[in-house]
Amino acid sequence: MADWGLAPLPKGRHQLSRQQVQDAQRIRLAVAMAEEMAESGYVGTPVAAVLKRAGISRQTFYDLYDDKHACFLDALDLVGAVLLADLGVGLPAGDPLAQAQGAVEAYLETIGRHRAFARLYLVEVHAAGEEAMARRAGLQDRVVDGLADLLGATRPDARFACRAYVAAIASLVTLPVVSGDTAALDALRAPLLGLLEDLAERI
Repeated sequence: MADWGLAPLPKGRHQLSRQQVQDAQRIRLAVAMAEEMAESGYVGTPVAAVLKRAGISRQTFYDLYDDKHACFLDALDLVGAVLLADLGVGLPAGDPLAQAQGAVEAYLETIGRHRAFARLYLVEVHAAGEEAMARRAGLQDRVVDGLADLLGATRPDARFACRAYVAAIASLVTLPVVSGDTAALDALRAPLLGLLEDLAERI
């Protein structure tokens, strides 16, 4: 996953624009929220705990967000954007199936290395309400679209198969992410890649 930029912001006079400072603050808050919720869950995480971990003032927080929910939605968008970017990094050229399998491997590696962010995306989103779930569904639709395009899934039934495959991955990885069971997560790699090969043959 990309560098989340947790270096302290410079104090006093500096060359950063207001937008750059706000972007850095948003990233710090997203990281802090994910890490706090990995320990206490969405409901059990107060804004004060996020601010303490992020090293950001309450005034700055409320300059950026109306409440914890708004910050969570932004964190979800940031995590989703980085996840989508990671899916396209280092994929083999040419063979569509190999590219799709590479994307699945990248996904498993990313969520294994960044369990707090994965938990925010996979678990805490359920406690955050309908809008959060809708945003995650929109992100998964983009993943489904990418997989369908790679595999040439143009028929409605073929696209539905891609949707079911993506949903199955999200379901299967959730318990290993929550429990921190990296061995169980690694064990999913071979069967998921095999299932993807079977899916490609049927499309």
